[in-house]
Amino acid sequence: MITIINALAPIFLIVLGGVFLNYLRFPGDDFWPMAERFTYYILFPALLIFKLGTATFEQIAAWEIIFAVSLPLIIVSTLLLILSKWFWKNGPAFTSLFQGSVRFNTYVGLAASQQIFGEDGLIIAAMVIAVMIPLINVLCITVFALKTSKKAPSIQGLLWEITKNPLIIGCFIGILLNLSGATLPFWSVSFLEILSQPALPLGLLAVGASLKLTDFTTSISAIVISSSIKLLIIPVVAWAAGSTIGISGLTLQIVTLFFCLPTAPSAYILARQLGGDHKQMATIITAQALLAMLTMPLMLLWIISF
Repeated sequence: MITIINALAPIFLIVLGGVFLNYLRFPGDDFWPMAERFTYYILFPALLIFKLGTATFEQIAAWEIIFAVSLPLIIVSTLLLILSKWFWKNGPAFTSLFQGSVRFNTYVGLAASQQIFGEDGLIIAAMVIAVMIPLINVLCITVFALKTSKKAPSIQGLLWEITKNPLIIGCFIGILLNLSGATLPFWSVSFLEILSQPALPLGLLAVGASLKLTDFTTSISAIVISSSIKLLIIPVVAWAAGSTIGISGLTLQIVTLFFCLPTAPSAYILARQLGGDHKQMATIITAQALLAMLTMPLMLLWIISF
């Protein structure tokens, strides 16, 4: 337990550092949105290309990751949609609860994977997000189309949004380079390695800076329900689903870890764009980021014990 806390403590301290710096308005209100954008479009793709492009995939079965990621998301999404007919009549509010239940914070996930499981964990984590991001976007857009009056993007538009996602592009390039057997010039490997080094710390600082410490009482039921699903229930479903189809070891641990993560700040943007309850979404994002500091060590202790 102490080992897990020691591994996660630096991650959450950096997130809290972002909260503190944003409270001080340092280095300025315009800095953090631009820092997050730079990390998202440049630093993280460089990290994924570098790690996947130089990785060894001999012991990683892609189909295992696809099934292990897809099953929990489809199961939980289906149950939430069924239950929404009786318990969540407010469509926009339900979309926030749904995003809070299935989205994940990429920055925290990659940092935790490397910190706890090392380079092998980071490589598997990169492959997990290559599956998770497209599927979660499809599920969320579908829920918005069903639950809000705003017109959702077309299938073609959705596919275009997914294919131009910089993290997906980074994963695709890295895997393609690896499988093609192409050898990158030494200078380019060093370039990507150096460029990717600030990705995790700057990304975590930006996560902290994006949190809004507002009044949680107006969304207490949505916070409790979405956080219970996201931080406690869906990790158990993911572990059970993965174990059932024969996945074990590091792959199962990393997949389950990603289902333990708090929801993503990007959920707020989607809520604003597609007619969701963006104020409720903001409170869920912040509450889960804080709650995850307590739940993740416990869930990781459970994960590693198997």
